[in-house]
Amino acid sequence: MVSKESRTAVREKKHSRVRYHLAGTTERPRLSVFRSNNHMYAQIIDDTVGNTIVSASTVDKEIKAACEKTNNTDAAAQVGTAIAKRALEKGVKAVVFDRGGFVYAGKVKALAEAAREAGLEF
Repeated sequence: MVSKESRTAVREKKHSRVRYHLAGTTERPRLSVFRSNNHMYAQIIDDTVGNTIVSASTVDKEIKAACEKTNNTDAAAQVGTAIAKRALEKGVKAVVFDRGGFVYAGKVKALAEAAREAGLEF
């Protein structure tokens, strides 16, 4: 009988491989994305210090109110726009995109494209 690794374990392994090559600096922090079954989370992290500069998610009241559902591409686009606006207010213009081991499609892609359109460079 063939046993398969869980999807979470596979994603975490992919994420660790990606993180080996990615690091956020003070000049160009890391935009980290996480999606659960119900919500999308994004945060901009300075890895040299280990601080989260800004964050946004579908759990936030203003984003949740603007969305009909919290687990679709429209909600992900709202999170991307919000994280970009908050980052620009803090003076962050360029970031390194960390997809968190998720496939760059669907919700992750919608978040990234919305962040780009709102002014973030990556």
